[in-house]
Amino acid sequence: MLETTGTVEFKVGSKSFKTWYKVVGDLKKSQRRPLVVLHGGPGLTHHYMIPHQILYLQANIPVVLYDQIGNGGSSHYRDAPEGFWSPDLFMDQLDNLLRHLDIEADFDLLGHSWGGFLAGLYAATRNPRGLRKLILANTPASIELLEASLNLHLDNFPEDFAAMIRKHEADNTMEEPEYQKGIGAFLAKHLCTLQPWPKELLQSFAENSKDPTVYNDMLGPYAFKIVGTLRPYSIIKNLHRVTAPTLVIHAPDDEVHEIAIRPFLEQISVVKWVELQKSTHLPMHEEPETYIEALIDFLV
Repeated sequence: MLETTGTVEFKVGSKSFKTWYKVVGDLKKSQRRPLVVLHGGPGLTHHYMIPHQILYLQANIPVVLYDQIGNGGSSHYRDAPEGFWSPDLFMDQLDNLLRHLDIEADFDLLGHSWGGFLAGLYAATRNPRGLRKLILANTPASIELLEASLNLHLDNFPEDFAAMIRKHEADNTMEEPEYQKGIGAFLAKHLCTLQPWPKELLQSFAENSKDPTVYNDMLGPYAFKIVGTLRPYSIIKNLHRVTAPTLVIHAPDDEVHEIAIRPFLEQISVVKWVELQKSTHLPMHEEPETYIEALIDFLV
């Protein structure tokens, strides 16, 4: 498989950062548009999105993976000033990478989870001239709806279990084994059903554990209440501005509840919804063949 890795300078004011990226395939010779892939988090890395590389082998679609700033192989900034971490920062980073790779005039975009929120916001507010197709995988239309999603699922657990989780978060005792075990049970039902977790997924979580700066700033320390800087953000009022044909991917037990994807289906003018039945939040690992088939069917 043809792979190229590199870094590109990304300037924010007078400060310089680097974006680490990988290109699978040949951007200049391929007859297919490249697919740019945005990982979730905020604060994870490209590693768990590596299964998308198979698109090049199966459909000759070049795939661009990269680490968002603050994560993985891209520049970290643990002492960033207040307000530094924002969706606009990550959209600027995406624009910078597209220009560097010379694909800003013709590309497709896939975002998963937070990466899908970022991709949707980018399509809705920046009107990128070269965006041809948009894929929103396991993605909420607003952070408020994400929080509501998580709590709807939590309420389906036994009442005493949900009360225990919420009490630990209210008391800031999330390090307690009882809470950690409870979070593990929730994730096993609504994030990833595979046991053990795939190594690429574990690597992304390990990278976040090394430096949780972005996650803590944008989401906060809790699982079921979002108190970070990302809390007020929503794409909903701008979804009518998305002009690219859009594929929305979801699953019934996804931690992103159906209420959080409904605005995409109701307000994007050209939209297709694929609901996967054998996965939760990570279909690229839990249900890879059906997931990749859905991507190829949409992109080709």
